[in-house]
Amino acid sequence: MTSIHVLGAGTPTPTPNRFGSAFVVETESDQIMLDCGPAATHKLVKSGLWPTNINHLFFTHHHFDHDIDYPCFLLCRWDQSTGKEDILKVYGPKLTEQITRGILDKEEGLFAHDWIARVNHPLSQRIHVNRGGTLPRKPPHVQAKDVGPGKVHSGKDWEVTAASAEHVQPYLDSLAYRFETPNGSIVFTGDTQPCESVETLAHEADMLLCMCWDEQSVMDESGEAGGQCGTEGAAKMAQSAGVKKLVLVHIGPHLSQDEVKTRSVNELSKIYEGEIVFADEMMSLKM
Repeated sequence: MTSIHVLGAGTPTPTPNRFGSAFVVETESDQIMLDCGPAATHKLVKSGLWPTNINHLFFTHHHFDHDIDYPCFLLCRWDQSTGKEDILKVYGPKLTEQITRGILDKEEGLFAHDWIARVNHPLSQRIHVNRGGTLPRKPPHVQAKDVGPGKVHSGKDWEVTAASAEHVQPYLDSLAYRFETPNGSIVFTGDTQPCESVETLAHEADMLLCMCWDEQSVMDESGEAGGQCGTEGAAKMAQSAGVKKLVLVHIGPHLSQDEVKTRSVNELSKIYEGEIVFADEMMSLKM
């Protein structure tokens, strides 16, 4: 069985129930994180998962609502480790390598002071040994790689392919990802407007997790339709791609209201013939 754990299903606007983007794909062999938005590490643990079991992390792009918890996740995963875990492999568009160095680099990393203290202080060394680690304690080591469209990585029972997404270019590059697992295919659009590259990536996928900011009419009236999907855009892209299930994520505060969601499902169903799910944080989807 493959599970998709929804850690973050919101936007840059914090609400009591949604904030930012983060997901975990759990196969029989691996737990793979996708994006690392606000409080993702805490939400991960609330979902019954654990940072040291995450060996791969993929970023769609580097807006803060998709990567602000990255320093926390890196340091927490390293701090809780015994030193015997697999090296964390991180993939994403341009800036992924730079941001990783900016967090951990011994000379200039913004959080180097933290791990240097924990490596060297006797109290931190004792805690590390009590957790099952050995001395000398190793500094954090992460394999980060900037990637673009095409095949990105293969695991024991999964592989990932990326395609360009259309969001806020030329300021940030954005990627959508398709995961192939023994139980089916899953596509994460990241933040994007409806576009051919993402639609092609999602062709006949079993599940499409698509950003959906708001009702299309509201977005068209406010001028916020460019660079992102609304209800109509998400439904049309899912229908054209022939996906079996459409899961709406990156949902804004207005669309999160129950009466608006009910109205939107009726509108979406006129365009998209498959199953529609409005994702909630801490939701797990099975395949």
